[in-house]
Amino acid sequence: MLDMRDALLLGEEFIQDSHTVAAGMRETTPVRFAVLPGGFPVWLVTGYAEARAVMTDARFSSHRVYDRLERLRIGPDAESSFSDDLVMNLLNLDPPDHTRLRKLVAKAFTTRSVEPMRERIEQITDELLDAMAGKDSVEFLADFAYPLPIQVICELLGVPFADRDDFVDWSRTMVAATTPEEIGAASMRMAAYLGDLVEAKRAGPTEDLLSELVHVSEDGDRLSRRELIATAVVLLTGGFETTVNLLSSGMLALLRHPDQLALLRADRSLLRNAVEEFLRYETPNNLSSPRYTTEDVELGGVRIPEGHFVMVSWLAANRSDRFAEPDRLDITRAAGGHLAFGHGMHYCVGAPLARLEGEIAFGRLLDRFTEIELVSTVDELRWRHSTAMHGLETLTLRLR
Repeated sequence: MLDMRDALLLGEEFIQDSHTVAAGMRETTPVRFAVLPGGFPVWLVTGYAEARAVMTDARFSSHRVYDRLERLRIGPDAESSFSDDLVMNLLNLDPPDHTRLRKLVAKAFTTRSVEPMRERIEQITDELLDAMAGKDSVEFLADFAYPLPIQVICELLGVPFADRDDFVDWSRTMVAATTPEEIGAASMRMAAYLGDLVEAKRAGPTEDLLSELVHVSEDGDRLSRRELIATAVVLLTGGFETTVNLLSSGMLALLRHPDQLALLRADRSLLRNAVEEFLRYETPNNLSSPRYTTEDVELGGVRIPEGHFVMVSWLAANRSDRFAEPDRLDITRAAGGHLAFGHGMHYCVGAPLARLEGEIAFGRLLDRFTEIELVSTVDELRWRHSTAMHGLETLTLRLR
């Protein structure tokens, strides 16, 4: 039996100074029993090889993991506060259920399938840049990093853009290091909203991805109502949260490394490489979704007992010695190998869309503005209070 007194207690510094904390953990041991901000005990994986192992070893299970989390948070005999409609999603399933669900969803997000969206993404980007031009300063997240991916994912899924503030609030609550009650309430509202939307698409389908998912059939197989709601949540939330952080953290990284900004301005053929480096350097997703061990497992020189929760720090793995000079931003670095979108069967289905949005956004920004400067100092910036996501709260810029 593990003694909780042996656990590493992680506080606000784990969010506000993530790289320093992760580096300290990784140098000591790549797998450490820790208590996250908010009180969740978990085996935290910070090593690159160990991270990949967790994602491909069937002994680390995702099957109905949130049911187990709820029992841990509120007790085995208490009624769950988290919506049942949201638990049957791609992050919460093992094969064969995961394989079946991903097969019905993934073909909509291949590089080939998202490329036709390029023109519309460019149009939305230009409209946002037009609105920013001429201002003394802009709040980059509110004026650009949020509205771009939100509008794209709304149009792709067929979600009314007018409802964006509601689902953004629900999403931010669900990924924040907050109370189970707040997470449960947000999940219930999100599930009810998407349930109504699914029924509307069933009654009157339109030309959008959610309508396709409602009516898709693979050898006679269809998604159930609960699966549709859960899938819509993953696509809707994942479709903008990661890209918001990619755009804002990537911009901050460039501003903190003016040599790399100058290099990208001089050579736009580096755009794709730069996006991959932003994803590695300031990984938009902090921690993976949780898994649990189905038996005792040896990993990184330690023994993880059966039934314990395990999470991967993508942030830490992407700054490991798998990469030369990992703490240096280098947009000429050979692309690939990072774990920003996960690894294995749970690799993010929306990765091609996020990459396309990032490439267009940074290219258009540098085309439009010859000078981009931070208004505040780096020390004044704050990271969102979330263990799931790694993103800034605000980023005020001066554009010329």
